[in-house]
Amino acid sequence: MGTMVTIAAAGDVHASEATRARLEQSFAALEERVDLVLLAGDLTTLGEPEQAQVLADSCRGLRVPVCAVLGNHDLHCNRGEEVAAVLRDAGVHMLDRSATTFELAGGEVGIVGTKGFVGGFTGSSLPDFGEPLLRRVYAETSAEADAIRRGLQEIAHCGIRIVLLHYAPTSDTLHGEPEGIWTYLGSERLATPIAEYRPDVVLHGHAHGGSFEGAIGTTPVYNVAVHVTGRDFYVFELEGHDVEVETRT
Repeated sequence: MGTMVTIAAAGDVHASEATRARLEQSFAALEERVDLVLLAGDLTTLGEPEQAQVLADSCRGLRVPVCAVLGNHDLHCNRGEEVAAVLRDAGVHMLDRSATTFELAGGEVGIVGTKGFVGGFTGSSLPDFGEPLLRRVYAETSAEADAIRRGLQEIAHCGIRIVLLHYAPTSDTLHGEPEGIWTYLGSERLATPIAEYRPDVVLHGHAHGGSFEGAIGTTPVYNVAVHVTGRDFYVFELEGHDVEVETRT
């Protein structure tokens, strides 16, 4: 692709009635600036459909596509399907172990989206051993990693390829969080298909006290949680395999 695609990304917006005005203003301000909006989970405060409606109202009618994955907050009330349905009704493309493509700026952009899960990193990773409940946790992360692999195979033909997660696939973007909780902030097993298929960029949230930038091999990884970026959206410009990042200051 020889044309620039501009992407606005945010994670952990934690929508509720208390944040309605800010969300409406921040989404409206994107209308003429970007080609695509990506939301990296924790779309709501406690996973209540009424909170999802606040975000849906901000997204409805935007001329640019919006893609999102759920986060742990969105599943807190065990109403994740309802949360996703409210957002789909507003035109948001909800990704759950799935991929989608868009024709943007004269080329095809592919997005693989899934929540990700826990499991830890070298030195403190959960093994596939022991109590059945812990092995179910391991199996859940395996299913998430397999979904990333399948999605990247599906969008292999796209000029720009993006992976959108909630949980972190690398410890690079967890620095600043207590190491004792890294096991619950992501899993290095999510990185295996990323290292193999080398998408152009990976975006995630969840680690509120983490770091902004990391990498898996040659693939840049960004923690776009609003608590880390300090702004409503972070803007990325992608052209082919080059990623330009909005100035941090």
